[in-house]
Amino acid sequence: MRTLAGDLLQLRLGEPADGPMNKRLYRGIREAILDGAIPAGTRLPATRDLAAELGIARNTVVHVYGQLLAEGYTYSRQGNGTFVTDSVPDTYLASGRSRRHVAAAPPGAALSARGALIVDEASASPYQWGAFMPGVPDVTEFPHKKFGRIVNALWRNPTPAMLSYSYGGGLPALREALAQHLAVTRSIDCEPDQLIIVEGSHQAIDLATRILGDTGDVAWVENPGYWGARTVLAANGIRIVHQPVDDEGMQLPAQAEGTPPRFIFVTPSHQYPLGSVMSLARRRQLLAMARGWGSWIIEDDYDSEFRFSGRPIASLQGLEPDAPVIYLGTFSKTLYPGLRVGYLVLPKTLTRAFQAAHAELYREGHLMTHAALATFIAEGHYAAHIRRMRMLYARRRAMLVNLIERRLGAEWLHRDSSDAGLHLVLNLPADMDDARVVEEARARGVLTRPLSRYYATGTDNRPGLLLGYACVPESEIARKFEVVLDSLAAVARRRA
Repeated sequence: MRTLAGDLLQLRLGEPADGPMNKRLYRGIREAILDGAIPAGTRLPATRDLAAELGIARNTVVHVYGQLLAEGYTYSRQGNGTFVTDSVPDTYLASGRSRRHVAAAPPGAALSARGALIVDEASASPYQWGAFMPGVPDVTEFPHKKFGRIVNALWRNPTPAMLSYSYGGGLPALREALAQHLAVTRSIDCEPDQLIIVEGSHQAIDLATRILGDTGDVAWVENPGYWGARTVLAANGIRIVHQPVDDEGMQLPAQAEGTPPRFIFVTPSHQYPLGSVMSLARRRQLLAMARGWGSWIIEDDYDSEFRFSGRPIASLQGLEPDAPVIYLGTFSKTLYPGLRVGYLVLPKTLTRAFQAAHAELYREGHLMTHAALATFIAEGHYAAHIRRMRMLYARRRAMLVNLIERRLGAEWLHRDSSDAGLHLVLNLPADMDDARVVEEARARGVLTRPLSRYYATGTDNRPGLLLGYACVPESEIARKFEVVLDSLAAVARRRA
């Protein structure tokens, strides 16, 4: 059965044949969607029919359809087929043919130097769900029925105050529940008033650096480290000094070279992305250095809830009384990223200033969400969910470790990685382009991130892949890992 979409793709595939068929087919469908040749709502041909019409293997079409679905260009209706979505997720990635028709920017629309830096160094991915995307929990396991019952009960009779702006760092009930939870699970010594509820880690870093830092101040950051922290620091005019990490965490020089840091950004309980744990001796050294210089340590405790062996590691904030530490956590890994709720734990001396600044800069709200979370925590659902997910993620991690060791060898597994977190680091040969491997895997329907992207530009880096296992069902791990192996082999062949 011939189709209009199939005829159109025959023409597009007849263009110069550069690259393998799966890439050519993906590019042809994607460009046809972007330029409107295949309009929104169009039902794409069945994989079997399109494969027969184009004279290619059905598996090629299946892989391409899966990639388009993962990137948001299409959606599926069970039993009805695959359809072009009503909106394109990343039009800025449109082909050169499409982009030539974009109107020129009006005079004065050029980006600022700061804006250009943010855009040029951007690392946020348009792909946020699927094997093996790192840093993503299994959101399908979120107990939405329990949470939904709490939310519905609150919405039956909301008070005007709950629907208005807020002031004071978030709903008191949520800060109370969080303070109790953190005291038990992270050895954090704080009162509810020391907590500021924010919209994720980026807003937390933005608030801290705006209130405590001036343009030109220095921040030490881990290298490799979280790209988001670097972006926010640079956007606020903070000068970044990259410090290498080893198997004890951030390396600390005997003394600061040049200007002492105003901020020291660390992930001590599970270094991101390599996974090392900062030793007790180095933690104490870091605290002493920060006290001596008048520096603020920003402790990003991004996934400490998920340790699969050994005793929990106490936070830097709770290690010493009145530590010069601003503790940062979120619900993004424990519940789901789209919730956009995080929190800062502040020294008592900073609470009033941060409360005022937070309300002034961001106009607080979301009190109904705060109330639902407070109830969710107070009734024990949050702790129970973390326990259940810890067991689930431990099984998935063990499966992936076993596959790596059996199919590639133990030396491919980065051994600084502690038995914790939501991802593993796969070592690659020193001369392999990890970004090329990521592109190859994405074309086959599997997502991952290149380790080299987490190193600062212009510094030595090592190639590798971040393999997030949390959001991959056990039944899919082996099959998806085969795609990673195929991608490695394809890049290796081109290198040979």
